[in-house]
Amino acid sequence: MRNPFRYFKTSPEIIRLAVMMYVRFPLSLRQVEDLLHERGIDICHETVRAWWNRFGPIFAADIRRKRSASMRSHIQWRWHLDEVFVRINGKVYYLWRAVDHEGEVLEVFVTKRRDRKAALRFLRKAMKRYGRPEVVVTDRLRSYCAAMNVIGNAERQKTGRWLNNRAENSHQPFRRRERAMAKFRNGKSLQKFASIHASIHNHFNQERHLYTREDFKLNRSIALAEWRQLAA
Repeated sequence: MRNPFRYFKTSPEIIRLAVMMYVRFPLSLRQVEDLLHERGIDICHETVRAWWNRFGPIFAADIRRKRSASMRSHIQWRWHLDEVFVRINGKVYYLWRAVDHEGEVLEVFVTKRRDRKAALRFLRKAMKRYGRPEVVVTDRLRSYCAAMNVIGNAERQKTGRWLNNRAENSHQPFRRRERAMAKFRNGKSLQKFASIHASIHNHFNQERHLYTREDFKLNRSIALAEWRQLAA
């Protein structure tokens, strides 16, 4: 693999830090610029924009490749599927999201419609990467049922009033980040950022309420150490 930093004078450590701050936290480009300035790093906010556009997909793909390889070796017990709408330039786009029973974001997919065709493309994309789950939890949107009838696993679908809280709660980190960005330019930019955000969120999501303070600190240190080795 070629070194993606070979044409950049700035150190990879600074680039990784800037990308992590912008994607992971609800910060604007100028806020990242100010925070880096406090650390003695003098860059323009447009440089932060260029870095996350250039290196965000590289880091996300590296994370996704490692995590999907390990997840395919285990039985996919339960998936939760849901969709949210995002308004861009007066038009409504739908962001489909699949999370597993532990809250890991498996797949994100942007469409202009939420019909059977869109749901089918979303399901096939997720299953191609992770395999078929034992149970698929959805809301009562008819597109899911129609798509799963085509795939042939309609008997694995479950719907219920409170069953899909896992998927609905998983929207919150992205929604907070979306509000800080103000808006997206088009559906392609939404797809790009949502995919990058999902991978980086998965990498740093430690579910601290399940661990002691000492275990959480250890897991956080491991995640940071792995982050510093991305695209190395």
